[in-house]
Order: sequence, then structure tokens, then C-alpha cells
Amino acid sequence: MTGRCHRRDVLKGALAAPAMLLAPTRSGDAGMIPSRRRLYGAAVRADTIAADSALRRRVAADCGWITPEIDFKWNALEYRRGGWWFERADQIAAFARTHDQQLRGHTLLWEQSTPDWARAEIADRRDWRLVERWFDGVLGRYADAASEWDVVNEPIDTEHGHRGLRRTCFQRAFGDGYVARALHTARERAPAARLFVNEYGLEYANPVERDRRAALLKLVEGLRRDGAPIEGVGIQAHLDLSKGPLDTAAIAATLREIAGMGLRISITELDVKEADRSLPLATRDRLIDDEVRRYLDIVLAEPAVRGVVSWGVSDRDSWLQAGIAATGPAALNRGLPLDAALAPKPVYWTLREAIGGRGGRHQV
Repeated sequence: MTGRCHRRDVLKGALAAPAMLLAPTRSGDAGMIPSRRRLYGAAVRADTIAADSALRRRVAADCGWITPEIDFKWNALEYRRGGWWFERADQIAAFARTHDQQLRGHTLLWEQSTPDWARAEIADRRDWRLVERWFDGVLGRYADAASEWDVVNEPIDTEHGHRGLRRTCFQRAFGDGYVARALHTARERAPAARLFVNEYGLEYANPVERDRRAALLKLVEGLRRDGAPIEGVGIQAHLDLSKGPLDTAAIAATLREIAGMGLRISITELDVKEADRSLPLATRDRLIDDEVRRYLDIVLAEPAVRGVVSWGVSDRDSWLQAGIAATGPAALNRGLPLDAALAPKPVYWTLREAIGGRGGRHQV
């Protein structure tokens, strides 16, 4: 499909989605549904939830939000120029609608998910209409389906001699103003959605993350000052036990600064990378649970934090398994709420206690 897509096409696409993906699911466990204010959610992939009825039941029972881990990204929707492929994205949108879940749109601009052909055209032509064309395609179809969008993902670089915006194809072609320009372009096509920038590596007491916190605050403050339509900041929260203790004071201060600008905060990609997978399982699970509990104690004390999304549901599907040769359950990184057999681990119950009792699947 080429050209601008229409929002009503979501309904047409949903008709083509597998019945097993769309069918309402039931679970004997009420999951994280109990209510007050905040939401819990998870990143999902259409292929994995289509293939696994037990996983579908868990996602339906536990999640008030879902984030498409891959299926809304540019290289998933238009790997070849003009070859729009919406099937899996339509399935995610339909699943969320069927189960009365909010959908987070992830992500509009991220260099790592930009197709090679688009990077080449952007570098060669430096024509913003290429970005507008992409936004037309995805927001023309899903603007009304998602309540918030990560418009620009990981814009900050403090790891390669920089202390500001990452040198992406977008920054090189359009300058530092591309973030504001992307927000304005998204607002024109998604007038009702909440628009976010989404960033990682903000949790620990090292120079790279210290500088990234400062650079993110500077970026957001400038966007607000200049009238860009930013309404929230996504904090990814890829926790890492090898990095030492959380910088709790810096995390709290960063959240206060963002909230003080009148912005929402979403924890968008929570998981935990282990430092030592040779330890007994019970010890490993305790270390992960302790880290998440400490983190949630900080972030949920900030009223501007509207909810938490884990970057996956089960360890077996986690991106953190990349590079792990062994396949047994004990060999896998155990940083998500459910183990490889979809059994809850201590961190699941911590999330349920902290968030399920504050909003679960209810709207914020």
C-alpha cells in the first residue's frame, strides 16, 4: 500500500487478523486488574501472542497498556519503499481494542529502526517530506488507536564524545531542530495523542548516565520553551545489576524536573539485566526483585509517573537473551515478570503490588 493511509483502514486490517489473536481471552487469575490510578503494561509482538494462547491470556489479564515491540517501527511497516505491510500492526491494534487496553505507539523516529532505503534518501535529499510521508503512513492509520506516541526514541548521546543530540541520519540531515519538527509533524496528524520523547540509560551513578540525564533535561526544557507539542517523557528503565547501585537521588531529581515542566512520565521499557547467571535461581530472582522494588519505590513516589511498561512479559522472548547460547530456563536472563514457562516470579508480585493495586488495567 502506498500513499496516505486512512484510520478507518484499521478496522479493515482487524478483519484480516487471526481469530486466535482477536478472540477475547479468559484467565483464572485476575492478574494486575485491581484499580486506582496507574497502569501496568508490556511490550508485545504480534507473532508471539498469535502463536501462544497462554501468553495471550497473560497479556489480556495483566496489561492495561500494550506497546508494540517491533510491529509499529518503520522497518517493520515499510521495509521496502512503498511496500507497506500492516498485517502485524493491525493485529496488535485489534488485540488492544478487543481487550480494552490502551496502546502506546512505538516509535516514529529511531535510527536503528529506519530502513536502509530511507536512511539513504534522507542523507541524499535532506527533504523533510520523507519524514512527513512516513508519518502520514503510520499515523494516518493508527493515530486514533494509540493514546500516546514515542515520537523520537533515544535522541541523546553521551557515550561517544558527545553531550547532546545523537548524530543520527535525522540530526545530520535536519539539524538539532529535528526533534521539535517531528513533534509538530506528529501533532498535525495525531491531534488527540500524547506525544513523548523516549530515552534510556538514566538510572546509575556513572558519567555517561549523569551526562545523559542533564542532556535530556536540557532538550525537554528547550522543547517546552520553544512551544513544541511535547506532553511526556518516556523513561526506558533497562536496569542492569552490573552497574552498581541505583542513583536514587538523581532518579528522583530527574523525575521532579520533568514533572515540574508540566509533563507526564511513563516508564516504558522496564527489565533487568543480570550480572551473574551462575547463581542459584532463588538468589537471582531475589536480586532482580530487590532492584525493581527499589526502582519502583522511587518512581512511583512521583505523581507525574502514570504507569510502567515492562519490555516483554516472559524471559523466553526478552531481547536480553541475545548472545546467550544455552537455551535452558536456568541459562536465560530472568529480568521479566514471567519465566520461560510463563510462571510468575517474585518481580511479578512486586509489580502487581506496586502497580496492580494502583491502576492495573484502568485508564489513567
